[in-house]
Amino acid sequence: MRRALVGGLAGGLVILALLVVVDGMLGFKRGIEMKRLPDERIVYAFLGEHVTEPGRFVFNPELLPDQRFPSDDPIFAVQYSGLGHDDAGQEVVLGIVVAFMAPFVGAWLLVNASSRVLSRYRLRVLFLAGIGVVVALLGTTARFGINSYPLGDAVALGLHDLASWVLAGLVVAWVVRPAKARGESRAG
Repeated sequence: MRRALVGGLAGGLVILALLVVVDGMLGFKRGIEMKRLPDERIVYAFLGEHVTEPGRFVFNPELLPDQRFPSDDPIFAVQYSGLGHDDAGQEVVLGIVVAFMAPFVGAWLLVNASSRVLSRYRLRVLFLAGIGVVVALLGTTARFGINSYPLGDAVALGLHDLASWVLAGLVVAWVVRPAKARGESRAG
């Protein structure tokens, strides 16, 4: 359990550093998730008046006379969480908790993996990267769709998640080693 805790803490620190640099300083996710409209004030005023409850709203084109939607007309989605700028701290706290819990779960799974996986650093990294692939694929498919992100943005966000898992995996795999290997490295 101690190895899982230390590995999870180390992996969480790596993910937190990645988030600070890539998202905070370079604005990667902000560029995808917070695009601006030229007439933003008009749209904001309209939405502020008409969207009064939290939810996800989808706007379809008008139906054709045969009761189907035009195939080439766009579909728009608006999401309102019910939160304002004063509530942003809650989102940061949740992000930090997830940044530490995810590598802890990965480290715990790794600690309980077979001795063959634990025997080699490369296999430990691949084990955690495999978890990252699953997370990225599930995250990408959940982020792509008619009322979600365009495919390119969804893939970019999935690669972001995968990179987080791989970088954290490098550290977690270094911390979570078989007990024998850890004893030899201290002696030698």
